[in-house]
Amino acid sequence: MIEDIGDRPLLDGFSFGASFAAWLTERRDAIEHRLDAEVRRVVSWLNSRDDPETAARLEAALQIRQREAYRKRGAGCRIAVLPFHQHDEIGGELFLSEGVVDELSSRLGNIQDITLAGRTSIAALLERDYTLQQMGSELGVSHLIEGEVRRTHQGISVRIALIDGRYGTEIWSDFVSGSIEEFIGSRDMIGATVISAITRTLGLSAPPSTSRRMTTNRDAYALYLQGRALAQRVGVDGAMAKAIEFLEEALDTDPEFASCWTALADAHISVAALTPSVERVKNSRDAAQCAQCAISLDPGQGHAFSIMGIHEWTQFNPARALELSFEAFARDPNDADVISRLGSCLLYLGKTREGLPFIEQSVARDPIYGRNHVMLSSAYLSIGEVDKAIAAGQRMVDLGFPGMWLAVAYMAAGDHEAAVKAHYDSRIYLGTTIMRPPGMPVMDDAARDAYFDIAARGIFSGKAADRAVYCQMLDGLHATMADPYDSSIAFPAIWMGHADLVMKLYSECIHPANMFSLMSLWIDIDPINRTRLHPGFMLFAEKIGMVEAWEKFGWPDLIPHDPRNTSSDPD
Repeated sequence: MIEDIGDRPLLDGFSFGASFAAWLTERRDAIEHRLDAEVRRVVSWLNSRDDPETAARLEAALQIRQREAYRKRGAGCRIAVLPFHQHDEIGGELFLSEGVVDELSSRLGNIQDITLAGRTSIAALLERDYTLQQMGSELGVSHLIEGEVRRTHQGISVRIALIDGRYGTEIWSDFVSGSIEEFIGSRDMIGATVISAITRTLGLSAPPSTSRRMTTNRDAYALYLQGRALAQRVGVDGAMAKAIEFLEEALDTDPEFASCWTALADAHISVAALTPSVERVKNSRDAAQCAQCAISLDPGQGHAFSIMGIHEWTQFNPARALELSFEAFARDPNDADVISRLGSCLLYLGKTREGLPFIEQSVARDPIYGRNHVMLSSAYLSIGEVDKAIAAGQRMVDLGFPGMWLAVAYMAAGDHEAAVKAHYDSRIYLGTTIMRPPGMPVMDDAARDAYFDIAARGIFSGKAADRAVYCQMLDGLHATMADPYDSSIAFPAIWMGHADLVMKLYSECIHPANMFSLMSLWIDIDPINRTRLHPGFMLFAEKIGMVEAWEKFGWPDLIPHDPRNTSSDPD
């Protein structure tokens, strides 16, 4: 039947107006992902029943549908909405320009033929003295949107300009104006007229759109915008704490502000994943509770579903994590973070070939975000594409990201000398991009260099004596550090194939900072594969919930069927 359907859209041929079309698109995406999950499960069962021919036909039919879905999603225009300048004659902390960009991004992101560049990549480029043409090239977009917001005692005026990304020239612009009440109360200033003008200039048709369910409270909206702006500055001391304070104050003012609950959830998960917190599981739990509040107020908050999925990993429930990741994608398939989190969830489970298209989409949307290139490099290594992994790792280093994953790619290529150097060179990022472990005092340069030398040789030299020394050191750190499950222990333990420590660590605690290294478990080279090949691996995988996820969504690439030799008809 799937072969007969081919690449045709599900529920095709119905036309009952714009509202029905929007509903149909959302349901079609949700059904596609459930169909994908069930087909993967049946493929796994067929392989376990020694019927690889039928399994291969079924998987090939599914891939035809996936390729068409990604072709459609990648078609159309790629746009970067740049931060707007703000000129304020009144003063005060009212982040109106953030609000304009937020509303523009939300409305444009809901148009099927438009793909938006990720905020992280845009923010990274703004730190460089690039022309608009250079920014368009680096971001891989066809167009950019820029503008400015002016606030006077008479009201607010907004200038919006559409720029051709190839030449840096303006091809459309407009001014809109109104009162502060119109701006905050309904955001109609960035309404259907502006969006229609932009899409018409691009040669696209835009379905009727409505404003998001936000807040009509001026103070709550201003606090939300300030919190969102600060939450982007993860590396600035105190920024995340202040962001959370602003967002919580906004919710005290308007507790039914769904988008603010999602923003607060995202801030909590960022604290857990990207700062040296000693309460990472609690941070994750706080994030999940906020995300649940957002969803209860507005079930369309796809980003909130993805955050809840992250928390399910900390509860040893990756099956539910993947379900929520698919739900998030069905609701918000244009959100760069939603796409990235779905791809990473599949990578953690060893389903690399299924996850790779999502990772590639993440890189395309956020090409200046080094973390996406980490996932891409790891994914390529997991499917044996070493040269591509090295290229992705080098791009990550070029973007100012630590070269530890490039070192893994060099090790896979057999170049131990280059691997040791790439890891050792990463020492300069300690305390910035490489967060210092919780409770760890600041190292002087000599101590830092000595530690990174031991680590680089232990992981990547290929010498058993070096590996033994660093394995022993990691055992000691695990026994004494404030966070015994910190990524500074988890990552090298996986890369060295220190199976006993890996399985002990992840059996006791998975949190948003260390789960990122789970994708490396599926790199099939020595010594990394020693954990997967360990006799106790399947018991470990069952304990942390991976087996349940595989039984529901299909087995990983390197374990195509249940090695415990149990088989039964799929339900």
